Amino acid sequence: MTPNIESEQTVTQRKVGEKVVYERDWQLPEFTIKEIRDAIPAHCFKRDTLRSFGHLAHDLVIIAILAYAATFIDALPEAYRYVLWPLYWVAQGIVSTGVWVIAHECGHQAFSPSKFINNSVGWVLHSALLVPYHSWRISHSHHHKATGHLTKDQVFVPSTRSKLDLPPKDQDPEDGMHHSMFDEAPITTLLKFAIMFSGGWQAYLLVNSTGQDYGRWTSHFHTSSPIFEPHQFWDVIVSVVGIIGMLSTLAYSSIVFSPLAVAKYYIIPYMMVNFWLILITFLQHTDPALPHYREAVWNFQRGAALTIDRSYGWLLNYFHHHIADTHVAHHFFSQMPHYHAEEATSHIKKVLGKAYVNDDTPIPIALWRSYTQCKFVEDEGDVVFFQH
Repeated sequence: MTPNIESEQTVTQRKVGEKVVYERDWQLPEFTIKEIRDAIPAHCFKRDTLRSFGHLAHDLVIIAILAYAATFIDALPEAYRYVLWPLYWVAQGIVSTGVWVIAHECGHQAFSPSKFINNSVGWVLHSALLVPYHSWRISHSHHHKATGHLTKDQVFVPSTRSKLDLPPKDQDPEDGMHHSMFDEAPITTLLKFAIMFSGGWQAYLLVNSTGQDYGRWTSHFHTSSPIFEPHQFWDVIVSVVGIIGMLSTLAYSSIVFSPLAVAKYYIIPYMMVNFWLILITFLQHTDPALPHYREAVWNFQRGAALTIDRSYGWLLNYFHHHIADTHVAHHFFSQMPHYHAEEATSHIKKVLGKAYVNDDTPIPIALWRSYTQCKFVEDEGDVVFFQH
């Protein structure tokens, strides 16, 4: 199912008791988690530790081969270097994103039936990628428990009309499908893309950028952050220790090898990983064709269906362990290993019917559309869509 952007022209409004519900011919789905789970073969939920380590070894071997091959680049003529270093950065970023996905599975306890193995492997892998493992595992769990909930979801939370200081809907002279305040030159939008993809992930971890507004400073590195419960104090500390350990390793490597070497072999591929992470997660949960729900109509299964499967082509799907093209299944059953997600998706589609959303729009076009058309939602209403 490709999102029907033309439905933007059919925005209607109706009174329900004292509430105003905005909708675009949207029908709230009524399926249950049991119906979906019963449609999926039981073996899809099996976590195989050895198989999971096999996928991890696959990625780490390729990463090592790429890094070793890169040691020969600077011995080549300058013209070759200008071509081969970018190729290395792109390739290493793609494969390393797969490691990020496996670490993310550890946080969901999907890597192994053993909690110790999950958390040990996840802590090592995510720390190596400068992700505070437990801190992000906790906040990401909040996201999964409240996906699509306008006031409880954790990340990519839409701004409301009032937060952007727009006039009330009934007093807005530009109310409709477009506000001129969002007009900007294409070069400005591209500059914002550069900022989002280069620093958006760090901004989220450090200061909760694009996250739920808790009314006070929120950070993945602060033990008293509203993201965490008091009993999670040591989880945050252990996460910070992992980051300090990796930063220390990078600093020492800069002394032994040189800062330039660390930048070429690690920092730039690390930035490529962040690019894929932001791109994939943004497009999984931001689209003008899908609404957000407020408390009166939200439930877990409805929220889980408010995500979009997108294919990035067979090569990227393969190296990214299908995190993008089977994300709906992942939101329904986050403990399901990635190597069963494609099979599970084929069964989930049958139960969800038209509530299952797969968008085949080319990724650059989908990115531009979502970024330019998903600006705010109304302050009132149980089912609200992005407007611009």
